[in-house]
Amino acid sequence: MRPTSTAPLRDRRPAPLRRTLATALAAAGVLGLVAGPPESRPTPVRTAAATSNTTTVFSYTKTKNWSATYLHYAPDGGAWTTAPGLPMEAACTDWVKKTVDLGSATGLRATFNNGSGTWDNNGGENYALGTGNITVEDGVIAHSDPCADTGDGTGDGSGNKATVYYSTATTGWTTANIHYAPAGGSWTTAPGVGMEPACTGWWKKTLDIGTAASLKAAFNNGNGVWDNNNSSDYTIPTGTTTVKDRTVTADAKDPCAAQAPDTQAPTAPTGVTASATHTSVVVSWAAATDDTGVAKYQVTRTGGTRGTVVTDVTSTVFSDTGLEEKTTYAYTVRAVDAAGNTSPASAAATATTGEKAPEPAAGTPLGTDPRKDPIYFVLTARFFDGDGSNNRGGSQHVKSGNAANDDPMFRGDFKGLIGKLDYIKALGFSAVWVTPVVLNRSDYDYHGYHGYDFYRVDPRLESDGASYQDLINAAHAKGMKIYQDVVYNHSSRWGAKGLFTPTVYGVRDAQWSWYYDEKNDGFAYDGLTVEPKSGKSYYNGDLWSTAEPAGNTCLNWSKPTGGKSPEGYTLYNCQWPGPTSGMFPKQYYHQCWIGNWEGEDSRSCWLHEDLADFDTESTPVQNYLIGAYDKYIDMGVDGFRVDTAVHIPRVTWNRRFLPAIQERVTRKFGAEAARNFFVFGEVAAFVNDKWNRGSVNHSAQFYTWKERKEYSADDEKAAIEQYDHEEQLGTGNQPTSANAFLDGNTYHTPDHSRFSGMNIIDMRMHMNFGDAQNAYNNGKDSDDSVNDATYNVVYVDSHDYGPNKSSNRYSGGTDAWAENMALMWTFRGIPTLYYGSEIEFQKGKQIDCGPTCPLASTGRAYYGDHLAGSVTASDFGKADSATGQVATTLAQPLVEHVQRLNRIRRAVPALQMGQYSTDGITGPMAFKRRYTSGGTDSFALVTVTGGATFTGIPNGTYTDAVTGDVKTVAGGSLSVAAPGKGNLRVYVLNGPGKIGGDGPYLK
Repeated sequence: MRPTSTAPLRDRRPAPLRRTLATALAAAGVLGLVAGPPESRPTPVRTAAATSNTTTVFSYTKTKNWSATYLHYAPDGGAWTTAPGLPMEAACTDWVKKTVDLGSATGLRATFNNGSGTWDNNGGENYALGTGNITVEDGVIAHSDPCADTGDGTGDGSGNKATVYYSTATTGWTTANIHYAPAGGSWTTAPGVGMEPACTGWWKKTLDIGTAASLKAAFNNGNGVWDNNNSSDYTIPTGTTTVKDRTVTADAKDPCAAQAPDTQAPTAPTGVTASATHTSVVVSWAAATDDTGVAKYQVTRTGGTRGTVVTDVTSTVFSDTGLEEKTTYAYTVRAVDAAGNTSPASAAATATTGEKAPEPAAGTPLGTDPRKDPIYFVLTARFFDGDGSNNRGGSQHVKSGNAANDDPMFRGDFKGLIGKLDYIKALGFSAVWVTPVVLNRSDYDYHGYHGYDFYRVDPRLESDGASYQDLINAAHAKGMKIYQDVVYNHSSRWGAKGLFTPTVYGVRDAQWSWYYDEKNDGFAYDGLTVEPKSGKSYYNGDLWSTAEPAGNTCLNWSKPTGGKSPEGYTLYNCQWPGPTSGMFPKQYYHQCWIGNWEGEDSRSCWLHEDLADFDTESTPVQNYLIGAYDKYIDMGVDGFRVDTAVHIPRVTWNRRFLPAIQERVTRKFGAEAARNFFVFGEVAAFVNDKWNRGSVNHSAQFYTWKERKEYSADDEKAAIEQYDHEEQLGTGNQPTSANAFLDGNTYHTPDHSRFSGMNIIDMRMHMNFGDAQNAYNNGKDSDDSVNDATYNVVYVDSHDYGPNKSSNRYSGGTDAWAENMALMWTFRGIPTLYYGSEIEFQKGKQIDCGPTCPLASTGRAYYGDHLAGSVTASDFGKADSATGQVATTLAQPLVEHVQRLNRIRRAVPALQMGQYSTDGITGPMAFKRRYTSGGTDSFALVTVTGGATFTGIPNGTYTDAVTGDVKTVAGGSLSVAAPGKGNLRVYVLNGPGKIGGDGPYLK
């Protein structure tokens, strides 16, 4: 998104440089971590105990330090015990246990308490436990006996011993299990046996392996995330061995021997605040300090009728939901380090809830691999108008020319989008990227990138029966995902409601009375409601004063600048916001203008006067944003597209925002949903080289990696240290990856151990899509520096730019569009289409001109006229029925092309998730792709436009998904004639045959 100032003030500063503004979660942990048990080991033999309907629940006591622990539970389908439940008995150091008979039930719901009114109910979710041995340690569930093998393993004490130390410093696991088999022996029952904490970042287990001289082992966190040495398992000898970052060191020194026991507790958290909205409370605080680092925080809630509740969190913000109405709650916070040392409690913060809001039920993300889902990108307010009552033109309605076209900037809405989901499904798309949904505030904010109230959905997008939650639920019901555009970098010039909002900007005199409205203290801006005194929904009333207000911080308030507006009016200081005016405090906002777009200040200064730049290294700002986006995660969105990601330091993403996303999705929906929660960032780099003007910090691929060293505990200092460190290392010393590439013809398990959690928009391909061949060559050239380029989001043009930084929508012609699409839908990455490109909508038109021309003449024009009528689709890539104008739209040649491409891609897993190679291949745009997982082995040979020869390939029968042509390979070679521009060939080994019928290009 390109911000557009609409103020009448013209002489303050030069026109700002143009820039672009348009977030699965990281595979948990590192070291070749995989979800589920390692496939390379034999399935353990079940014992009778493993199938009995009893469970032994172990609870960790060191952190809570309760004098007694009770288990309050209900077998699945059964009744709860009488509170407080059954007393648990001592098991071993720091553990208590209770064995319960579940009858015919195969699991139970459980909570814990101290018998005196203090509860651990898993943050209000209760614990869902199964049968067998189960541990609950600080909110983490594992299936093991923490007291087994504590001295000499599982043997009789006379056998060989192996003492294993395992490092979780990189993975961040909060518990560790070892799953092992002595040489010649059987594997333990997954997930193995629990390891004990040895020192910070290390877990230990001594095993009795009988007469064996070594063992095979893998490690897991008890929640389905494994380190199995990239499916090879670890070989560990007798004696003392360390395993760290996939390196096994035999006869190792005790890594904890030199460390004195950590007995120093963290400092008590300060600055605790609590604010209530309806029956939810958001608690935030300043980070505590510790000599070895704070591992987590314990939030204690008192008040209401439910007793005391303690919840563990790892961030400095906690959202407490589902509380009682009109009730005062008090919150204190303690900090806990990795050794379990606990700080004193903070001062209490209180909040009183209001009436319960009629909030819609939360959705559940689909949770599947995001690479399966091609993306359709819509500007919600410009797509389809389902409810005319929420249309708003804003202050520029007449000036822009929109009024003359009866085309208010806020026109499309969720009701319209819900009504046309079948159109998108008929095109074949299974994910929809929507522009930001939070309440915006600017004079021209239909696109959503001027956030004002980040905790509220913009009412101009919602209708009765068509809320944002309704959109999410409707999409999921059709098997479609919703990716929400999110902004962490900046707010509107009005600040951010609930964090900081400047209340006065400047003088209102006779000349400016038309611009500044009369103040109305009883009115709250929501973008939709008309303020009665001014008659405006874009009411401006809290931005002026006739006398200098008490507490004014703006410099030289009311003094003339010496300049004039275009109308000839006197300009005054403080009439318009800016980082150097004194209006925005350092605690919340940066206080400088960008000078170098490839320099450090581009991450810590304002982009534009309309966009107040958050100090994202400030704890209150981090808490505000984390709390806000937790709300949308809880609603069940499937991922975040991250606006202006490059303007926030990578270390801040890696320390704060990305882990917070992972934690929230995991807590709410589980580890599998978190692994597939798709975060993709806009790291705008408008150059054709691999590294953006030689600056690693401003290159897209840089954001896909974790940090490689520790920086200052102060986030602001850490950001500068990280920038300097990586710039000094330079482009030649950046990490590389083979995750996107085949090993010959073989698919290999990708190594996501160093993945940051953020994927990227492929800016380099985007910039070069003026020619498909050029985009292909540039994309390949960058793939070894991206953590996993198979997750790259690939598009030709967008709401910001066309290829080669063109300000116009792509106009290369229908044949070129078809060729680009053929490449995007078969090459690595996730194909993405900007709304209307399927009919070359507004081709050649200027994408954005702000309020200086009508939207109807731009690339952001209203699309609804092309969707009038009805359409139904029960499957992807095919309309069941269509009437009216939408039927004409669906008959266009590029529509038919993209429909068939989507059906072919959906039928061939290699085209969705496969790695690729060009080894042994001739042809301008030719490659082979393979994806192997479980019973799936998909191998495809692809050539786009030109002919190709593939050598060194597996022998067998190959069928073209486009024509149905069958070729039998006996000598490892296959040749394909040129299919023609916009056409392609996809020869699949043991493939499904021809997919769909011939069309204008695929034939």
